[in-house]
Amino acid sequence: MTTSHTPVDDHLDALVIGGGAAGLAGAVTLARSRRSVTVIDGGAPRNAPAEGVHALLGMDGIAPAELLARGRAEVARYGGDVIAAEVRTAEIDGDGFVVTLEDGRRLRSRRLLVATGAVDALPEIPGLAEQWGHGVVHCPYCHGWEVRDRSIGVIASHPMFTHQALLFRQLTDDVVVFTHGVDPTPEQRAQLLARGIGLVEDGVAAVVTADGSITGVELTDGRVVPREILTVQSLLTPRVQMLAGLGLRVVDHPMGQHVPTVDIGGRSEVPGVWLAGNVTEPSAQVGASAAAGTMAGAQINADLVMAETAAAVAAM
Repeated sequence: MTTSHTPVDDHLDALVIGGGAAGLAGAVTLARSRRSVTVIDGGAPRNAPAEGVHALLGMDGIAPAELLARGRAEVARYGGDVIAAEVRTAEIDGDGFVVTLEDGRRLRSRRLLVATGAVDALPEIPGLAEQWGHGVVHCPYCHGWEVRDRSIGVIASHPMFTHQALLFRQLTDDVVVFTHGVDPTPEQRAQLLARGIGLVEDGVAAVVTADGSITGVELTDGRVVPREILTVQSLLTPRVQMLAGLGLRVVDHPMGQHVPTVDIGGRSEVPGVWLAGNVTEPSAQVGASAAAGTMAGAQINADLVMAETAAAVAAM
């Protein structure tokens, strides 16, 4: 982490809650606009289990921790701060905001960028969570190339399982779907059959591993279907419980839940609060999250410029 050179109780232009790709990109944009900005980083990135970040132009394969370290350094280079801390509460305070950290510190800012990300909820199958980010993947664009031509099993625990199975079928001709609480529709069955995707409708009991790698899927009748890689659609829950004082609205999404925005720049339904990354767009990869953070940072700066201009005109 960078060391803070701005007193944490200063009235900042912006506070960024969340130190992932979205939050850091937003902070860099604000700092480059000569805004006083502090990032509060809880240190629990969603992609921490992954070996590398893929489909990120110019940095394909970079380790998640290395990418974030570079981002923190960039924030510091332009005069911003990153502090390692957990947020306890966030509240509206007049025309700004007060964020209280777990250690009791209080930070004040004129605007907020919420980039807290989301938490993955996986089906409760023994052995599945332990392989998350390695032998168990979810995104064909993040991990597909790395598992090409291998035997892949799709755990059908979500109605979108067919979409996932068809995308991974583009990468290998050995795909098997395991129903796990989802009954395929006639249309889905026809799609799987047409693409040569196997369908196993016996219940899933556990993920079988050997020497740290997946070797198969154990069914409830004791049979084991050999597989090397599993893919599953997790359900995402935005990390906003500690921000209840802001009044952000959490709504259902096909991939779980999210906090909606009111425009493409990331403006939330709460005046003065912007959103970026998986907290509002569950399907966003690292590149898309960073782009959203950059857009939100630019919009926050523009909003502050207009507020300052209005105040200057009124003072004439």
